[in-house]
Amino acid sequence: MSRPVIGVSCSTLVLTGMRGVPRFALSEFYVRCVMDAGGLPLLLPNVMPELAASYLSRMDGLLLSGGLDVDPEFYGEEPKPKLGNLDQVRDSYELELARGAHQAGMPMLSICRGVQLLNVAFGGTLVQDIDSEIDEPLKHEQDALRQNALSHRIRIKPNTRLHEIAAGSERIRVNSFHHQSVKDVADGFDITARSEDGVIEAIEDPTHPFCVGVQWHPERLPENDFTRSIFQHFVEAARTAANVGEVRS
Repeated sequence: MSRPVIGVSCSTLVLTGMRGVPRFALSEFYVRCVMDAGGLPLLLPNVMPELAASYLSRMDGLLLSGGLDVDPEFYGEEPKPKLGNLDQVRDSYELELARGAHQAGMPMLSICRGVQLLNVAFGGTLVQDIDSEIDEPLKHEQDALRQNALSHRIRIKPNTRLHEIAAGSERIRVNSFHHQSVKDVADGFDITARSEDGVIEAIEDPTHPFCVGVQWHPERLPENDFTRSIFQHFVEAARTAANVGEVRS
């Protein structure tokens, strides 16, 4: 059985010791999880937005990965003091990827920054900094922990796709590496999970074949059953879409 092609977005990095040359980069965890689930990863460089459609025509599924903060200009706000670093080139390109994939009915999985970008793409807004904008927040930016450490619990809404992926579990511990989150949810999307402090941890479009966004980093927990289920459901949705000709011709 052929592997469905999963386009995975990348960060643009300028690394010390690399002569200051910008490089497109992606954590290998994303690649491993897609491959383990039966997909064929295709790394997407950050190029001009008008090329997004050409890349989408060669893909069966889209994975929006983590990275820098989303520019508040794209959701109609001014930058607040705790806003982090931005990459407007990546923002512009990924917004086109997200909208094009959604319109085509292409299965989409969005992780951390990815769920924030997905929400902004369809008219939603973001909390620019959880600690300074939410009362009594949990510690969501757990950079001191191991990559595979579990940080806090989420509550999953019953009768949702995420609930199905979680095999009916409604409380699951996840890792946490973010300081922004979804605020006003885009029209047509449902909130499917929250942490105990009310922060939105997952959204999905119930009318779409597979459009799920999560705020934690499942790919950093490759041996976790919930992670495996997330990627297996996503890749299988991409395979199904490709087989019935819904995505690529």
